[in-house]
Amino acid sequence: MAFSLPPLAWRALQLFGALFLLYGALRFLEWKMIYFPRVEIEATPDVLGLKFEDITFITEDGVKLNGWWIPHAQARGTLIHCHGNAGNLGHRVELAAHLHGLGVNVFLFDYRGYGKSRGWPSERGLACDARAAYEFVRAQYEDDEDPPILLHGQSLGGAVAARLALEKKVRGLILESAFTSAPDMARQLYPGLPLHRLLATRYDTLDHVTHLAIPLLIAHSPADELVPFEMGRRLYAAAAQPKQFVALAGGHNDGLWTPDYERALHTLLAHTLGPASK
Repeated sequence: MAFSLPPLAWRALQLFGALFLLYGALRFLEWKMIYFPRVEIEATPDVLGLKFEDITFITEDGVKLNGWWIPHAQARGTLIHCHGNAGNLGHRVELAAHLHGLGVNVFLFDYRGYGKSRGWPSERGLACDARAAYEFVRAQYEDDEDPPILLHGQSLGGAVAARLALEKKVRGLILESAFTSAPDMARQLYPGLPLHRLLATRYDTLDHVTHLAIPLLIAHSPADELVPFEMGRRLYAAAAQPKQFVALAGGHNDGLWTPDYERALHTLLAHTLGPASK
């Protein structure tokens, strides 16, 4: 005898199935709006004359990641860079050279799903990735109770770096072109639509910085066409001292370091890591 559900139960099952499909579609759309990974590595630091080591490391949840360790002969510490939501390491070669020029080792890594890193990106996953990157660098200072480590985050990487700064011992945090939260960005990009109410992803940089007790440098361009300058100002206003805010130049993806920003970087590094070797 064939089994059949009562009409009311059948309609309830159909409704549940439709809601499940809708939820899945919303989460997929959310993922597509946030992450823009590229697999092909188009350039490496050696194109700018930088020696580097190609590093493979594993996250706490077993995902294999790829990173670049760029040592400095007279390093006063190490700067970990958390990149934005698009591209991969190959699009950060010039930035790596600028950071290396500050007199530090630089460790850049690709989140899961980016470049040669395995897996699929998510908010929880990127947090795991950042912790794994930190542990790799921390191992270079295994005998140091206060490792000379700074964090540098751009755009979405600002949220990743700010969260990591709450979870791990670092001497300072640098945020470039960072947003306040994912829901705030949804309001900015899709005004008039209630997408901010539907997001499961938070990336709440604003909340993270309010709980920090380390030196903080925030840089943002008034000409940023994607993440409003005002978001950078809100992050600065919410943070405790010691903190500094400086202006960048140019747009979101082609921002330029200003002389004021370079001076602020050198001041922060001198304060947290000591003077550069001559």
